[in-house]
Amino acid sequence: MSKRKSPPEQSELVLSPTTARVIQLSAEIQATPPDDIEFMHTVLCQVGLPRKRTKETRFERNNGKASLLITAGEMYNDGHWEKLFVPYGTKPRLALFHISTEAIRTKSRTVAVGRTISEFMKRLNISQNGPSREAFRAQMNALCACEMKLGYGSRNLNARPVDEFDAWTKNLAKDSTIELSEKFWHELKENAVPLDPRALEGLQHSALALDIYTWLAHRLHRVRGSGERLTWSNLRLQFGQEYTDDKNFKKAFLIALRQVSAVYPDAKLEQVRTGLRLIASPPPVPRQTVVSFQKVIGSEA
Repeated sequence: MSKRKSPPEQSELVLSPTTARVIQLSAEIQATPPDDIEFMHTVLCQVGLPRKRTKETRFERNNGKASLLITAGEMYNDGHWEKLFVPYGTKPRLALFHISTEAIRTKSRTVAVGRTISEFMKRLNISQNGPSREAFRAQMNALCACEMKLGYGSRNLNARPVDEFDAWTKNLAKDSTIELSEKFWHELKENAVPLDPRALEGLQHSALALDIYTWLAHRLHRVRGSGERLTWSNLRLQFGQEYTDDKNFKKAFLIALRQVSAVYPDAKLEQVRTGLRLIASPPPVPRQTVVSFQKVIGSEA
């Protein structure tokens, strides 16, 4: 009679690199405040880009009073205008985090993005092999060429993110640059949400997890009273356009939410029968850290 194998000791458990990194970063976040801060526009924290490629040239996402409308743009290349796709997935999100943060840090809408595309990808912690470079270049072209409209209540704003993009076309001796549009830059200065860069690093494998994190970073410290309840129907309207049914969406959302909770340990929320209850929580970046950051960039001006 064969003996039953005893369960593996905890030290024998093999974690995926992603899970191991999330656990490591979670411990760091709980132990110390961030040394740096990243930023994202408040509306883009509530309504994100598509997570998967869409065949349509137009994409809309809504969350209560906030709305995002993105239209695929065109880019002039080798004598003709090329119709592009709507930017999607993790890569344009990571690029927007970095570009927005650098614009705020330098107090300039002209942002340096490296002498080569590989250099910029390294800054974003993205693999720089050949296929990855080409996919990233296509996403950056799509992001920089797209038209973007932001809506909040009755307010409408035409705010394409980029005015000028001529990056990585030559072997330059200095950084290439991306110039944010005046309207997007003005809105970003007034409506930027502080984010912990360690959390973004831990979640950069998942566009859904990044979207949940930025949403909670914007939302939780604004919750009042006994909390706010959101149904699964509400959540799917905001986050679930890419899922075929409620069951698949709920499963994917809860997996991503567990990862978000690990890197945003102060986030307070409860799963209830009909959805989630949001409870007032501290923001992921302490106010004192934000004040210190503002003093530093003020002294550098």
